[in-house]
Amino acid sequence: MLNFAALRAAETRHDPFTYIVAEGTLSREEAAAIRADYPAIEKTGYLPLSKLEARGRFADLIADLQSAALADTLSEKLGLELRDKPRMITVRRLSKAGDGRIHNDSVSKICTMLVYLNDDWDAEEGGAIRALNGADDMEDFAEEVAPLAGNVFAFARSDTSWHGHPPYEGERYVVQTTFLTSQEELDRKENRGGLQYFLKKLNPFEGKRG
Repeated sequence: MLNFAALRAAETRHDPFTYIVAEGTLSREEAAAIRADYPAIEKTGYLPLSKLEARGRFADLIADLQSAALADTLSEKLGLELRDKPRMITVRRLSKAGDGRIHNDSVSKICTMLVYLNDDWDAEEGGAIRALNGADDMEDFAEEVAPLAGNVFAFARSDTSWHGHPPYEGERYVVQTTFLTSQEELDRKENRGGLQYFLKKLNPFEGKRG
């Protein structure tokens, strides 16, 4: 389902960190079909795939995100070796205003790829991820990626891989694939994500930053 040719055609940027931006990895029609089969997520933040039901066209996307072809492609584009690394998939449907603050990923994350699935987007409303030039200013960015259907933002984690997005509240469909340094780190993050998911079910007002 994922257009790997579009990923391979993306230009690799190295400033302020190593990343790619790809367009056309999914068509608007394919993204609409994925949204129609999306898990019934009623909480904000990213939820672990292991706690969700994957069916239909959403399951087709997940299969591509779990494929060897993705590891091959990102290894080549980002100058990494991901083929033997475990990966974690997390899924978002809803954002709250506090999400997207400037952050850098932990050292246990080798790289992350975001696949966006939204039919349209008004950049003035916020919510578009930015590759930032530093840790202090959301307006000091190298590139901004609208969360439109088929857009991909993938980056190698480094000391300078600061990113985030201006505040946005509402529907924001995105699936995140993260390659991790070890199975132990994957297990730890899955267990933590499972606990957060459980707490969200207990508390309908509990959200998550990200």
